Amino acid sequence: MTTISPIEESSTKELVQIEKEHADHRMFGLAAFLIADGMTFAGFFAAYLTFKAVNPLLPDAIYELELPLPTLNTVLLLVSSATFHRAGEALRKNEAKQCQKWLLITAALGVSFLASQMVEYFTLPFGLTDNLYASTFYALTGFHGLHVTLGAIMILIVWWQTRSPGGRITAQNQFPLEAAELYWHFVDGIWVILFIILYLL
Repeated sequence: MTTISPIEESSTKELVQIEKEHADHRMFGLAAFLIADGMTFAGFFAAYLTFKAVNPLLPDAIYELELPLPTLNTVLLLVSSATFHRAGEALRKNEAKQCQKWLLITAALGVSFLASQMVEYFTLPFGLTDNLYASTFYALTGFHGLHVTLGAIMILIVWWQTRSPGGRITAQNQFPLEAAELYWHFVDGIWVILFIILYLL
């Protein structure tokens, strides 16, 4: 039988106390990153609006963008935010299977968004290098599409880690799912702004 000396016991208690008092700043760090990322998008938005105001297109280069596909994309992302939220609720109730189901639905909606965006690219009346407007349009939508791709990969990783048994993400360790959900909501919010600026203004 091993005995623990008073000094070791005291040190152990101090370490436990320090861990309890140490605040978890991971979500704050993620929020700071998203704010910085949002500033990058803000720069794209400002550039696009400036180009459009200062360098108006010639009459034969004015494009009227179709709304059906972008509207569908907006619906897909908004619904995906709701399904991701349902996944988080299921995890908090220790319902791993339900959580995984909603995560897969969310990932599928994200992939559907990307597929729809690719269809739109192939049907646009302009190319990447046609003019400044076209280049900015592709830069904005492509940069956002990259974020959706990364988000979908993150969702699939979270989906795998919420498996039961053996998964690392549980009701007691929700941070990875919460972080991915916050990122996904951010991506969805950016798309709503992008949709308004590119297709409605």
